[in-house]
Amino acid sequence: MRALLVLNKKSRLGVREAPLVYRTLEELGIQYERDLDAPHVDAVIAAGGDGTVVRCLPIAIARGIPLAVIPLGTFNDLARTMSIPLDVRAACAAILTGKKRRIDVGRVNGVYYLNEASVGLTTRIARKQTPEVKQKLGVLAIIATTLESLNQTRPFSVKLEYDNTVERFRTVQLTIANNAHFGGIFERIDASIDDGWLDLYSIEVESWMNALGVVRKIVRRDPTPGEGLRTRRSTKFIVRTTHAHHIAADGEPAGMTPATFDILPRAVEVMVP
Repeated sequence: MRALLVLNKKSRLGVREAPLVYRTLEELGIQYERDLDAPHVDAVIAAGGDGTVVRCLPIAIARGIPLAVIPLGTFNDLARTMSIPLDVRAACAAILTGKKRRIDVGRVNGVYYLNEASVGLTTRIARKQTPEVKQKLGVLAIIATTLESLNQTRPFSVKLEYDNTVERFRTVQLTIANNAHFGGIFERIDASIDDGWLDLYSIEVESWMNALGVVRKIVRRDPTPGEGLRTRRSTKFIVRTTHAHHIAADGEPAGMTPATFDILPRAVEVMVP
């Protein structure tokens, strides 16, 4: 096998595990190229977190080749969804011995994503979690940037259009998910990454009681609306806000609102155990 290897050397794990990744691929007989323009490759290997995976998506889709993942991130939502081992050697071995699974791809204003795209609190957090901050603080970067962002976040107005329906509301967090698992903690048991649907979640917290209600629903894996949580399901959402807001797709910048979110059913193959 000849593959294009995209390894995130800006992350702590990327720096630490890079020699093991190179050595293991070579031991398995997987030839790898680092040049993004390398011709005639059989797959693209994303060695990093979900941000690295989403950067490899356009390559896999444009070339019509499978995507392989060596998880070296914080949450590794896609790897966990696809049961890809978090151990480097086992993940590399799965590239050779596993199978391919075709999954859906989300898209916001033309930018691809696999897990979720957000406007609001988590977008602010993602913008603060620079590679330098992550490398310096590790997991503590999540706590520090979350606390700082909570202090700065205020509800914003949204006009939502989907399935010939228009809704207006105020929210602190709007997430449009392609995956049933995201953020390292959220899991929805009635959704999957190949079901052909996008799921929208709006956190509408007016008090600490609302906040506790949202937490309870997340713990119960309860997707029904109520207790400060609005949920909707569709194949396309149009989101307009009174003021332009940043969008993050799998933690990566994805433009500003207004935004159109849609889904590309079974648009990419992922190599899984």
